[in-house]
Amino acid sequence: MMKKSIILGAFFLIAGLMHAQTQTKKVNQRQVNQKIRIVKGVKSGELTKMETKKLARQQQDIRKTKKIAKSDGVVTRKERAVIHSKQKAANRNIKRKKNNVVCRK
Repeated sequence: MMKKSIILGAFFLIAGLMHAQTQTKKVNQRQVNQKIRIVKGVKSGELTKMETKKLARQQQDIRKTKKIAKSDGVVTRKERAVIHSKQKAANRNIKRKKNNVVCRK
């Protein structure tokens, strides 16, 4: 009986983690898109080293927030809203930093 409950508990734990993974599918795709935009900005010279560092730090913060949200197996509506808000801010920052005019000599 004890063995059965351990197996059942493990099953529900794995199922919960898998559910949390699928709950952030759009978040994951948005992060991939942002990363691609940052890499393209670096290659084209639109982003300086300092700008790239700041954007990378912001992406790291989003990953950390997402990891914390997933840690209990359920991403709540509030946690999803926080992640969305951070991604929206990152999106604006990428756009601003890529399109600013820097006078270089």
